[in-house]
Amino acid sequence: MFDLDRWREIFQTISKNKLRTILTGFTIAFAIMLFTLLFGIGNGLKNTFAESFADDADNAIFVYTGKTSKAYKGLQIGRRIQFKNDDFDYLVDEFGDDIQYMSARIYKFPQVVYQSEKGRFNVRAVHPDHQFLENTIIEQGRYLTQFDLKRSAKVVVIGRLVEKDLFGKRSALDKYLSVDGLNYKVIGVFSDEGGDNEERQIYMPVTTAQAIYGNTDHINQINLTFNPKMSNAQAIAFGKKIQQKLKVKHNVDPRDQSAIRVQNMAEAKQQVGQMMFGLNLVILIIGLGTLIAGIVGISNIMVFVVKERTKELGIRKALGATPKSIVGMILQETLLITAVAGYSGLLAGVAILEYMTPALKKYFIKDPSVSDVVVIGATLTLIIAGLIAGYLPAKRAARIKPIEALNAA
Repeated sequence: MFDLDRWREIFQTISKNKLRTILTGFTIAFAIMLFTLLFGIGNGLKNTFAESFADDADNAIFVYTGKTSKAYKGLQIGRRIQFKNDDFDYLVDEFGDDIQYMSARIYKFPQVVYQSEKGRFNVRAVHPDHQFLENTIIEQGRYLTQFDLKRSAKVVVIGRLVEKDLFGKRSALDKYLSVDGLNYKVIGVFSDEGGDNEERQIYMPVTTAQAIYGNTDHINQINLTFNPKMSNAQAIAFGKKIQQKLKVKHNVDPRDQSAIRVQNMAEAKQQVGQMMFGLNLVILIIGLGTLIAGIVGISNIMVFVVKERTKELGIRKALGATPKSIVGMILQETLLITAVAGYSGLLAGVAILEYMTPALKKYFIKDPSVSDVVVIGATLTLIIAGLIAGYLPAKRAARIKPIEALNAA
């Protein structure tokens, strides 16, 4: 029940002991503020890692080619490996049951023109499955289809920012773009969580690019997603098996690391997971250390506070105050100080994180923030610690006889 007289006494005691109150409050506020900053920066790093994989399927494998770094079977060093359509078909035949989606890629950087607007954009010639490899979101129209590939159709799907750059506020759907002097119909407009760079891409059928640029069956890259039912270890082994099979097919030394390279998201996830586990462990240890330091600080201050007020408590007992009321008053005062200081520390920590966000982005820390549950839990821990720290000496002080308390120094 709300006792106005008790609250009045508490505020009078606080006003008479400003230094003690400030020291207690500062200990709590600083601990919570530091705790908030540590966890906020840790979450910012998590957001950075999450964003870097946002535009790709998390079960993707990317297969690249390069030059051989070792001579093998009479073939010279420095030989460039060239993927072709039969490499794509080979992987389908060998690993069809373990592949979810698959697409080739051909890269071009042509001049693109619409009426008086023009610019150079990245063009990727792909298969229809590429939509799911890149998590492409169709905003208007449709994506490429197998029928487009079969007839080598002159159609393109453009990014949202390509539409903005060339068409302004008008819709690009069903309009025609000139790409390296040839007209292509815009059949779709997409967005991508990967950011501006991904939304300035143009996609066309891989067969169209092969027919127009050299009339070859060459491809630059093969991308695929493995069966989501695979475990992480199975997915890593699958990526290595793909690399091994392609090395055999192209007569590449098994020890050659540059001729055929595989980037496996399963390995990336494993590495990021290990890194985040280590980071979380460090933050947890530092955070707990901060809280323990705060708890020790509160405990020491509360022991001193109760000892300092022994004479006052003796007078209260002589005037008829019960041990229960004395303990309750001290705990109520402790609760008020710890709650206000803890909330102030939380606000200070959040404000500092907000202020530092632009600067932290330069260090690849994105949107540093902290979970309400974590900080409130830490604040409650300090409040409970403060109550315990206040209760034990208050309980002992409440048992002292009035005459002994009055004779205390």
